[in-house]
Amino acid sequence: MNKYARRTVLLSLSAGLLASTLTACTKTGSGDGKSERVLRIATSDYVNENEYFRQQFTELFEFANPNIKLEYVSTLDERFRYSGSSDSNEKPKDPIDKLSELMTGDNSPDVVLIDYDHLPELVGSNLLKQLDQDIAKDKFDTSDIAPPIIEGIRRAGDGKIYALAPTFESYALIYNKKLFDEAGVPYPADKMTWDQTFDLARRLSKGEGENRKFGFAFSTYSSRASNLSYGMLVYTEPLQLSMIDDNAEKMTVDSDQWEKVWKTLLQLKTEKLVPQPSDDLKGRGSGSNEDHPFQDDNFLSGRVAMSLIDYRDVGSVANVMKNAHNFKGLTPFDWDMVTMPVHLEAPENGYGIRLDGLMGISAKAQNPEDAWKFIKFVNGEDWARLKGNSSGSLMARQKYIKPKDGAEFNIKAFTTLLPAPAVEDKLYRKLPNLYQVRRIGNRKLQDVSVNILQVREALKQWQSEGDALLQKMKDNPNASVDH
Repeated sequence: MNKYARRTVLLSLSAGLLASTLTACTKTGSGDGKSERVLRIATSDYVNENEYFRQQFTELFEFANPNIKLEYVSTLDERFRYSGSSDSNEKPKDPIDKLSELMTGDNSPDVVLIDYDHLPELVGSNLLKQLDQDIAKDKFDTSDIAPPIIEGIRRAGDGKIYALAPTFESYALIYNKKLFDEAGVPYPADKMTWDQTFDLARRLSKGEGENRKFGFAFSTYSSRASNLSYGMLVYTEPLQLSMIDDNAEKMTVDSDQWEKVWKTLLQLKTEKLVPQPSDDLKGRGSGSNEDHPFQDDNFLSGRVAMSLIDYRDVGSVANVMKNAHNFKGLTPFDWDMVTMPVHLEAPENGYGIRLDGLMGISAKAQNPEDAWKFIKFVNGEDWARLKGNSSGSLMARQKYIKPKDGAEFNIKAFTTLLPAPAVEDKLYRKLPNLYQVRRIGNRKLQDVSVNILQVREALKQWQSEGDALLQKMKDNPNASVDH
């Protein structure tokens, strides 16, 4: 058999396998399965710019259901698609306000793509259909859906399910077993508190200059590992600690809680438990061609014992360790994972957990049967099996979460903690320039780190300057604010 005939046979077999799988996926559905129907999906893409969404979520469904025509509705303001509006006083409509208008209108979309941070708001406004009855009626198995998704969704919906997501992102704590063994320190454990983690870091940090070993880093990337402002974001997000009040009128940072947070972070720098910018430069060596290409990675270079890491980066760690013999100066070591550290005040909350493809059904959906059919399909086991090997994200179906490159580690480190809705999301939508208020805090934190200011003095200045900036934004929310 020549190579072209062989390729034809293989393609035919693959298509047959895919078709049989998709047929199994769609045995149940609405109507007679033959009549043409329309399913309207609201996404955060501009019209005709939804290629990624289609490739990721709808192509398999369209293939299996040729009688269901998909129509896409954008929640973005088309007036600002290519440039600003002709009216300088206009601003883009809030996507959530636009979505709410669509969902309460006469021609509501059937399926809506939403951010997890917006789920409580949509549930509270009674804009989403509860899915628990459909799940029970079709005996749709949710027992294997990872806790960050199923429990996170229930948490945002007062114990009920109003949406589902097929994939998610998550962070964990990766650690270098060799450095722990050399120091005679026990390995970290799941759901350690931040204080316990920092205590371990103290026992692991040793040496001076280029030979310094650091106990902890907020990231494997040097630019973030030495950035206290990034550390502040990671540390405070699970606490849901806001810098402003619910009305975006007054700052809330001149407080004992914020003072405790800053002192905790600054102590890491004082004790040299985390890398600093100067240490990053030292760690890069001479810059010759003989340096291995991972000098900027504090963890792979063996300079950091514990670091937070995104699941998407774990495959790189596994691959580099497996091929370390190919890189001069790179010494392989054993490693493993535990969950991110937690706060006693919020022991279930993680950081950076994002539910991808989170979709619900509009309470006014005109085609709720096919809407549920689509959501059930995308969140089903067959979809997870087909997508699991090619996705860089974590699959909702835990059965199909497989470590890459044959690595063996504690995968549950990524599936144990729950997302915490961003407390300032709605305020950022209301005041687009609110990030400048956070920048003030970043500068004040830097001033404290180099002994220009004391902690409480810096927080008082952030409070005062932030209040003044909030007033300017209140007077003109759309104006560019220089500070």
